[in-house]
Amino acid sequence: MIAKSDAEISGLMEIGGIIKEILDTVEQLVKPGVTTRELDELVGQMLSDAGAKSAPKLAYDFPGFSCISVHDEAAHGIPGSRRLLEGQLVNVDVSAEKNGFWADSGRSIAVGSISNDLQVLCQTTRDSLDAGIKAARAGSPIHNIGKAVEDVASQAGFNIIEGLVGHGIGRNIHEPPEVHNRFASSGSEVLQEGLVITIEPFLTPGIGAYREGRDGWTLLTLDGSPAAQYEHTMIITNDEPIILT
Repeated sequence: MIAKSDAEISGLMEIGGIIKEILDTVEQLVKPGVTTRELDELVGQMLSDAGAKSAPKLAYDFPGFSCISVHDEAAHGIPGSRRLLEGQLVNVDVSAEKNGFWADSGRSIAVGSISNDLQVLCQTTRDSLDAGIKAARAGSPIHNIGKAVEDVASQAGFNIIEGLVGHGIGRNIHEPPEVHNRFASSGSEVLQEGLVITIEPFLTPGIGAYREGRDGWTLLTLDGSPAAQYEHTMIITNDEPIILT
């Protein structure tokens, strides 16, 4: 989507703000013993209260209001009866629609106290997202984002999980273009002012590959290593992007 009018920007900001509030609330409730279904039910209730709809349910008939992925689950985890354990990472990814506008955000959250290694993984993933955002400017090639993300990750000794990427958004959950987390010479497309995208680095200390779980949804790291992801939806401008989430 190319956001051109004040009304479009306002609609995007509204759904982005709803998602941010949900994630902020969920993060406070993450603790050992909580089930992923309990977290997801809260997401569903908050979406309903705000007059918004779950994007994964709406677009893909996903069996949850949100994707909740634990430790070596990189993405698309199905909420259920699994109880969170001290020392794990849980990723909560909330995407939603309201009045025809869509946004998407996610974050990895510590369950109780986590190891120093996991703290560094999370911080590096946040730093790589920040670097990608700083590189996202109208008139710049889209691969500048991937290069910025990749530089931060590789300097810290982490691998990017290949094949998991950001994307265009705004009028649907997944729109062109793909926003890769590493430099690709083919990514010379120039970012346009008003383009709405997500940037979402997926980092791991492992080999950087994933497999599909038996449920047909969950994506797990191939070697069982933990994964971290942070994601924002934003509008590209000639200066810093407008962060919606």
